[in-house]
Amino acid sequence: MSYTLVIGNKALSSWSLRPWLLMKAFDIPFTEANVRFRQKDTREQILAHSPAGLVPVLKDGDLTIWDSLAIAEYLAEQHPENALWPEDRVARAHARTITAEMHAGFSNLRTIWPMDAITKDAGVLVPQAVQNDLNRIFDLWDETIDKFGGEGPYLFGEFTIADAFYAPVMYRIRPFGPLNMPQSSETYYKAMLDHPAMKEWEEGAEAEYEAGWYS
Repeated sequence: MSYTLVIGNKALSSWSLRPWLLMKAFDIPFTEANVRFRQKDTREQILAHSPAGLVPVLKDGDLTIWDSLAIAEYLAEQHPENALWPEDRVARAHARTITAEMHAGFSNLRTIWPMDAITKDAGVLVPQAVQNDLNRIFDLWDETIDKFGGEGPYLFGEFTIADAFYAPVMYRIRPFGPLNMPQSSETYYKAMLDHPAMKEWEEGAEAEYEAGWYS
């Protein structure tokens, strides 16, 4: 297998972060291909890789996959030794459920607070529509950690696809402070931001900024 992962700007592309983080966390080798957003030829560059005109895109030989959840499922099938989903049947079903909820939901949070992997202090009030989404996310984290977290720092103890899918939330909420999270959610939030692959992603975002990608 020789994977190529096509992603957008690291500061902004929440969908790109998910498979990138997943592959880094499980030491799945890949070649990174970058498409710079907000350029005259951005769409043409993406269309060269994806018929949907969207990133991320995973290429494996002649196979092209252009949806982040489909990429994660494919990697789980290709690398069963890595347990990208929890091994326990009940935990795995729960992980798929909350991942699907993240993949399809929380539109107010996505729209009002775009992901920003660079800004650390925005200092504004939280709109009620965003707070409603956050309340659901924090309840979901707490419930999952209570049932399946065990002794590990992540939702199911060990890092899984579910953590990769909630990773962009950390960058959406970080500029606005602790947001009165429950203790278990705050501990999880800090553990995610401390993950070595998350720190590597941030370093990449900062390098893009210094290179003028966001000017």
